[in-house]
Amino acid sequence: MFFPILSRVFPPARVLIMALAILFMTPAAAHDVSPLELVRDTSSRMLVAMKDNGAAIAADPTVLDKLVEEIVLPYFDFRRMSQWVLGKYWRKASPDQRERFVVEFRNLLVRTYARFLFDYVGEKVIYLPAADAGDATSITVRTQIELSDNTAVSVAYSLYLGPDGWKVYDVAFDGISMVTNYRSSYGRIIRTEGMTSLIDRMVRRNTAQADG
Repeated sequence: MFFPILSRVFPPARVLIMALAILFMTPAAAHDVSPLELVRDTSSRMLVAMKDNGAAIAADPTVLDKLVEEIVLPYFDFRRMSQWVLGKYWRKASPDQRERFVVEFRNLLVRTYARFLFDYVGEKVIYLPAADAGDATSITVRTQIELSDNTAVSVAYSLYLGPDGWKVYDVAFDGISMVTNYRSSYGRIIRTEGMTSLIDRMVRRNTAQADG
């Protein structure tokens, strides 16, 4: 399996789902609030959406996909994440390869994790104090997720301030960067098989998840 095994690299998959779920859940003007306020004060909206649509999600998991698409993903910069994941290979890729990778990387995150989300709505999230962003254009928001087995996982969100407000470009679990992890995995495939092969693998995986 060419993708990293989450249980070996990151905390359990449910933690990443919860992390995605609590982040930037409303189309509020991101310029008007601090990154911490944006995370903390809007997290309940996704939880409410999941509860309100619980029956529909249980009957059709793609409903959850749509909620994630509409509420969470607008606040992730998948192009920047893709650039960081591919590193030097982004510069070498053709425009078509870049666009295909961004699309499939985005689909990967949605389709890999969204279906696990509904089972872990009740986990407790603690928002750690953060300094005022001031004039900073990049900041890290740190949280802890307390799991039902009395363990906790730290989750840190790296954000930058762009023309459209604060957006996420990386998430780290207990100090392990998601971008760095995928960069290592994908880099090995590109070096041995090429960019087109990597994208084709991603397409097959995403298609299988969508059909499953």
